[in-house]
Parts: sequence; C-alpha cells; structure tokens
Amino acid sequence: MHRIFSVLMLVVSLGLFAQEEKNDTYYDLNFFAGNIALHNNYILHLISGHPNGVIFGWNKKTHGEHAWEQQYNYPDYGASFVYQDFKNESLGVNYGLLGHYNFYFFRRHLMLRLGQGIGYNTNPYHKTKNPKNIAFGSHLLSATYVLLNYKKENLFKNLGLQVGLTLTHFSNANLKAPNTGINTVAFNLGLLYSFNDNKRDFITTDGELNLNKRLKYNFALRSGLNESDIVGSGQYPFYIISGYVDKRLNNVSAIQLGAEVFFSNFLKELIYYQSVSFPEENVSGQEDYKRVGVFAGHELFINKLSVETQLGYYIYYPFDFEGRTYVRLGLKRYFGELFFGAISLKSHGAKAEALEFGIGVRL
Repeated sequence: MHRIFSVLMLVVSLGLFAQEEKNDTYYDLNFFAGNIALHNNYILHLISGHPNGVIFGWNKKTHGEHAWEQQYNYPDYGASFVYQDFKNESLGVNYGLLGHYNFYFFRRHLMLRLGQGIGYNTNPYHKTKNPKNIAFGSHLLSATYVLLNYKKENLFKNLGLQVGLTLTHFSNANLKAPNTGINTVAFNLGLLYSFNDNKRDFITTDGELNLNKRLKYNFALRSGLNESDIVGSGQYPFYIISGYVDKRLNNVSAIQLGAEVFFSNFLKELIYYQSVSFPEENVSGQEDYKRVGVFAGHELFINKLSVETQLGYYIYYPFDFEGRTYVRLGLKRYFGELFFGAISLKSHGAKAEALEFGIGVRL
C-alpha cells in the first residue's frame, strides 16, 4: 500500500505546483467495490471475489472563457490515478494513469466522468508461471473508466461528497495474446476537497462559433503492433492508409465518409498457421492478407480534442477474420488547423483487433 500513497502524494505535489489559481482546482478520492462483468465465459475461473480500489483525481474547473466550455456546460478536466485489486491471484492488481473530463447535467448535480489512459498489470500471462491469466497478455494496458455520480460540493466548508457507479476497463487491445480484458462494474463513494467554497461565476455569450462548414479532406496513416489470438504466434506491425471527407454540422459535430486499406501482417502468420494446422478450414495459405474497407463516421469536438467513432465494412475481404464489419473508437488531438495525431481502438464487435497510433492532415 505504501506504493499507492507515494504515487498519490506525487500527483498532489504536481497538482499544487501546476496550479495557476487555486480556486479553480479541486481533488477527489473515490473508493469503489463491485463485480467483474462476465463478458466472456472463458474468464469464469478469474472471478473469485469482489474487486475494489481507489480513484484519485485532480480537477480543473472551467468558467466559459472559451466557446467550447459554454457549449459543454462548463466541464472540468484533469488527471486520475487508479488502483484496482481484482481479488484474484492470477489477475494481480492494476495501476492506471489517465486524463479525464467531467460533464454536468441536471443543474450540475449529476456528473459524468470519462477517463482514458494507460494501465499496468502486476501479473500478466506467462505460459509456465501464470497460464491462468488470459485477460492480460502484457504488463502495459489500455485503461478506461467511467463515473456516473451524484455530486455535492462544499457540504462542510471545502469538503464535498459524491456517490454513484463506476465502470473500469483494462485490456491491451490485442497487442499481445491472450487478451480477453476485464470490465468491472462497481459502486463508489468519494470525498472531494475544493480550494474555493464559493459558487462558480459562469461566462455566457450569445451565438455560435464562426465555423467553416465546407467539406474537408482528410488523409491518415495509422500503425502499431498486434498479434492473433494464437498465443505465441508473434507480434507484427500493421499499416492503415485512410482517406475520407468530413462535413462540419455545428459547434460540436461532423460526419465522415471514407475508405482505407489495411496491411495486417499478423494475418500472414494466421493464414499460414491455419493452412498447415486445420485442413478442415480449407485455407490454402495463398490468401491475400490485405483488406479494403469503406466507413461512415462521426466526430465530436471538445476544444482541441475530438472523439471519433466509425463503422466500416470490408469490400475486399479475401480471408475471413472476425467478420466483414468493424468499428473504430478513438481520440484525436489537433495541432493548428491542418495536422492531427490520433489513438484509436479497432474492433469487430466486442473483440479488439488493434490499438492504432496515427497522424494525419485535414485540408
């Protein structure tokens, strides 16, 4: 436990050092306990208790100085540290460091927090030392959590309370097999400390952003490493070349339509493996590993960040792998008017294929 408190103290120190104005900043400490969601029968042996943990958050308030803050009802943004004990020796414990946004509803009594970042598992799969952990095939993981809380600030001077539900998700997005991932649904209770016991002063202006709503042309290159579900088959690089147009609808939304080519080298190994190991699959070994897809999407803009969701269909599909439809969920960060970086998860339904890192241009 001393490691947890050391990290918490470090985050507190960094937060205090970085504050521009203390009255814009607050901390919260949330304790949670719940159950692992059974999304896959193969993880039944890993559910042996009720996971619990803590989420420590540093939060920065917004007041409407920028148009996007008003558009999203004056959200908070910040950073989180997550510690989760799965109550299972094979799973070990997870640590996570994430960025988050807090969005408010119902006169700011209901808070929705969305967090995304990286995680670390202390006891991943090992073929001899830990063969039961089919959830995490590597130490490094993708980490996501959601809080839906009733929140009340300044109940007693600068102290407040929040209570509600938590969802945590850890997986390595098929970076290395095995990778079923773990979802936890939990109840949480949290304390928060604010540096200002006064109500916020919100800035309100009329009108929309001055947007250019003409068609924009996007080109993106995505890459990374992944592995098939065959443990030990090896990690291979993949490359995706995408081109699409988008149309800005309003301050927060744009729609997309495009096409892309997939060069997935892990499929080369999988095709060969099936051709020699499973003759009943009728795989010759000469099938093309490349795929071509078309997709439609939506982009939600939040300041310089955006959330991208896409639904695709393979029009060139010489080898059957998890079906012809796919989805992508990702985050983009714009650098000026032209360039962006992206990180996204591509999956077939609930089954992840790859964690993608990309760069692109929007003309």
